[in-house]
Amino acid sequence: MALIGVDTTFLVQLELSALDVSVAARRLLGRVLQEGAELGIAFQVLSEFMHIVTDTKRFTFPLDMSQAVDRAKYWWEAREVRQIIPSVSECALTFKWLEKYGLGRKRLLDTQLAVAYHCAGIVTIISSNERDFEIFKCFKVISPADQ
Repeated sequence: MALIGVDTTFLVQLELSALDVSVAARRLLGRVLQEGAELGIAFQVLSEFMHIVTDTKRFTFPLDMSQAVDRAKYWWEAREVRQIIPSVSECALTFKWLEKYGLGRKRLLDTQLAVAYHCAGIVTIISSNERDFEIFKCFKVISPADQ
């Protein structure tokens, strides 16, 4: 069974139906699950998800915090999801990748997520931000917009 990493952008697209790409995101989720894949989600993705979907400056109808927490818990506990939890060695690899690729402060969380998924054996990530992962040269990124 394939393990596919989920980026925050994908969860936001699934949850906020007002977004143009929401239908494509749901279609992609259905296809991936029908093919028997398991979704890998790092907790930091859910933290960022809750931060984004409650932002009144980004969305006309954002979720309130209670709704955001409920949706994040749904994803964290879903049977199709494998929880990706960082280890001590992943922290060391994050430092190494930051240095190796010369990444700055705006790439800290992307690098941490990439390391977590890499160490979990994930080679495919669903995201609308392919550029966040291309520098690492170890992931295939699937974008809902391309489906």
